[in-house]
Amino acid sequence: MMNKLYVGNLAYSMSDATLMQAFAEFGDVSSAKVMMDRDTGRSKGFGFVEMGSPAAAQAAIRGLHGKTIDGRALVVNEARPREERPGGFGGGGGGGRRY
Repeated sequence: MMNKLYVGNLAYSMSDATLMQAFAEFGDVSSAKVMMDRDTGRSKGFGFVEMGSPAAAQAAIRGLHGKTIDGRALVVNEARPREERPGGFGGGGGGGRRY
């Protein structure tokens, strides 16, 4: 069991501090981060919380998964390792003028 949790369906008004506060009642919170869109600066609606122990992480999942905070039912589960995405800049095609 890992200590890192994925938290989805967050209200766009949720901050790192309020996310940490919501999880603190279930144990020591090492970190809490709401993911932000780099272009708009607005929340992406999900984040990650790292709990101090596997037992605290399980307690947080049991206590917060499906719980409504700010009008949204949270999705809380173990974070999976980030998947590698193919390619770098990707895209392709089009572009430029044709003479």
